[in-house]
Amino acid sequence: MCDYSLMAVPNRLAHEGEELVAHRFPTGSLGLASPNDLKRAACPPPAHKTFWNRLADFFNPPKTDPVCAVCIPPGARLELQGLPVRLQHEFGVGADEIVTFTQISAAVNSYRDAVRFSNGRELRLQ
Repeated sequence: MCDYSLMAVPNRLAHEGEELVAHRFPTGSLGLASPNDLKRAACPPPAHKTFWNRLADFFNPPKTDPVCAVCIPPGARLELQGLPVRLQHEFGVGADEIVTFTQISAAVNSYRDAVRFSNGRELRLQ
């Protein structure tokens, strides 16, 4: 799941058994990320800074590593948990489903990632 919309974001391949969550990246695209990476990026700075330290940080904010997009290869099997009720009704699936990650097109510069449910229905991820 690293289509063209996430090429400007650092990315890596998923590890077997890894838990991932949906995340909107600074590019505006949705993708998958590790909850640990999101926690690290959201860690607030210490609150005991002096006025001058806070003023310096305002003009020169501390650098943080960007959240890494996690890529899923086509054909990988995923367990989706907590599907919204609207999607459950629309696609005829349950709250938790085993899906196959797929690409619905080979076209460049287009959204092509999707998941295929066991009933054959496909859901585009963008």
